[in-house]
Amino acid sequence: METTTSELWLLAAALAVPLLYYLTARKLSASGSSSKPLPPGPTPLPLIGNLHNLRGVLHHTLAGLARVHGPVMTVRLGLTTAVVISTKDAAAEAYTKHDRLLSARAAPDTNSALGFSTRSMIWLPSSDARWKALRGIQATHLFSPRGLATVHAVRERKVREIVAYFRSRAGEEVRFGSAVYSGVLNLVSSSFFSMDMAGVGSEEAYGLRGLVEDLLLAATKPNVSDLFPLLRPLDLQGLRRWSEKRIGRAFQILDGIIERRLADYAKTEKRVHGDFLDALLDLVSSGKMARDHVTVMLFEVFMAGSDTMSITLEWAMAELLRNPSAMAKARAELKDVLGDKEAVEEADAARLPYLQAALKESMRLHPVGPLLLPHCAEEDGAEVAGYKVPKGAMVIFNVSAIMRDPAVWERPCEFVPERFLDREHPYDFRGKEFEFIPFGSGRRLCPGIPLAERVVPFILASLLHAFEWRLPDGVSADELDTSERFSTANVLAVPLKVVPVIN
Repeated sequence: METTTSELWLLAAALAVPLLYYLTARKLSASGSSSKPLPPGPTPLPLIGNLHNLRGVLHHTLAGLARVHGPVMTVRLGLTTAVVISTKDAAAEAYTKHDRLLSARAAPDTNSALGFSTRSMIWLPSSDARWKALRGIQATHLFSPRGLATVHAVRERKVREIVAYFRSRAGEEVRFGSAVYSGVLNLVSSSFFSMDMAGVGSEEAYGLRGLVEDLLLAATKPNVSDLFPLLRPLDLQGLRRWSEKRIGRAFQILDGIIERRLADYAKTEKRVHGDFLDALLDLVSSGKMARDHVTVMLFEVFMAGSDTMSITLEWAMAELLRNPSAMAKARAELKDVLGDKEAVEEADAARLPYLQAALKESMRLHPVGPLLLPHCAEEDGAEVAGYKVPKGAMVIFNVSAIMRDPAVWERPCEFVPERFLDREHPYDFRGKEFEFIPFGSGRRLCPGIPLAERVVPFILASLLHAFEWRLPDGVSADELDTSERFSTANVLAVPLKVVPVIN
């Protein structure tokens, strides 16, 4: 499983150099179908393309290259062509004029194990009828107001457990992200199938959590199969075979949970838990959903969303601690709105505009998915800023660069929540205003937004209401390190440590 970068280059060179001329010629021939040129970009080297240009934090490196080569830029990832979009106007053109052409997915080879990418809503092209059906199921039965209302009490209970954990550690130094991650995992897993994945969770749940984390880690490894697609059948590093074992085990765990639920169903002939799994099994019993799609949908929820909400909360807390005046405003708003109320309720978060603004500002500065999930051009014909996007090209929306663009945002690298208050029409998360698209836009807009926009402000408000938050002894606000590290998600390079103090 361990593969060093130098070993990867040697392996790629030894096996791919003989194919270089053929592959390059084929790429150039395919890209010659339009009179429009490819976007400009840094000069690629033979075989490795522009991989040598991509050191450091990837989204910031790409933003720096875009300042030289333009808002629509070509980079070569091995022999894979990628078009990088880095400004509001270019993103608006791509999403509004060519969303259909550009909304396939560039699925990594590890996710093809056991046919996962051909059954997952995350990776299926939006033109596929199965994608449309699965997207409709999520929108109607899971993330609709009615679907979310069915598990409202679960969310309230799990947020109280998060607060209780920090209360048990009051006055002590705590790693904020790790604590919140466990609590959010339990909130998500309990909402979906009434089982905790962390803390007092079952052995099965622990196993599933570990498998998901292993698979996310595998996705960060450079893979010859992705850099040189013609070599995919060989699986030279064994990453697909390694992933297949873990995906198979995760499916086995989830199938066990589902089969026990079906057995309970057969005994009672009615919903047992009232969670999302019950809703999906109702669809199976009525013939509106295939049984195996239930397993895949549960799995992809944890693959896609197991840590995004906790990372968002960690960034927000870090920025508030780094900006004491903003923290004071958020806590004063809570006191004004809630008064002597003992605990925050989920509905209270909608009455906290400054807290909502602070969250949005944190997401603008530190989006969890700074490059979203790569799109793929399903057909020829897309043109952005006068350049062609050839069929098969990966399309990367650098939302980090877009949301820090000095042409759009005043003082773009500063934490200024007020910018989200001083507008006649507040920004939302639906991707209609292209300078603020932390969840993407168009057909591939994140389907879990309705859950995230309820849960994240609710948890943050609950924690700010219950505790005064301090940095560990010897760390001042000015010294708090908020540099970024990007692998599968954009996280703090130095995990946030805090001291909760009971009010």
